[in-house]
Amino acid sequence: MRHIPNIISALRILLVIPVVMLLLERQYGAALILFAIAGISDGVDGFLAKHFGWQSRLGSILDPLADKLLLVGSFLSLAWLGLIPLALVVAVMLRDVIIVLGAIALHYRYGRFEMQPTRVSKVNTFFQIVLVLAVVFYHGEFAQVPWIVDSLVYIVWATTLISGANYVWIWGRHVLRNPANSG
Repeated sequence: MRHIPNIISALRILLVIPVVMLLLERQYGAALILFAIAGISDGVDGFLAKHFGWQSRLGSILDPLADKLLLVGSFLSLAWLGLIPLALVVAVMLRDVIIVLGAIALHYRYGRFEMQPTRVSKVNTFFQIVLVLAVVFYHGEFAQVPWIVDSLVYIVWATTLISGANYVWIWGRHVLRNPANSG
């Protein structure tokens, strides 16, 4: 039973492929349904892991990986279709690469290093999700005013840059406070 959250996360990873295919085929309604299923399953696996104490090291990797793959796949698809700026996608992905490389560097310098998402990072992820949903709604069955998508693009730009800088700042302070290898 304790593997259920990991199985749900693995299934969410598998959902990335049909979501991307549906977006590229401009089947926004179906893509939205799968995106919603992925979102609900993210909440369910998190609830199960915390409520029943089924957290695991594998789950701590699979869950954010599933989220990131879904967002990156959606962002790349929407950029390919010309619905969001490619430069924004590059900035989002570059931020993620910086975070991963920073975490790896800290791990090798200090031993096991627990990655905890910052508040601004959670805000950034929230607005990335909202941007994907807004673009899919706007270009699908649910037309809305275009300034909403435009505003969200700017918000994601800002939160991406602030979040990336925030991680660099936090990790830089950690290194300055702990210059010797403590691992």
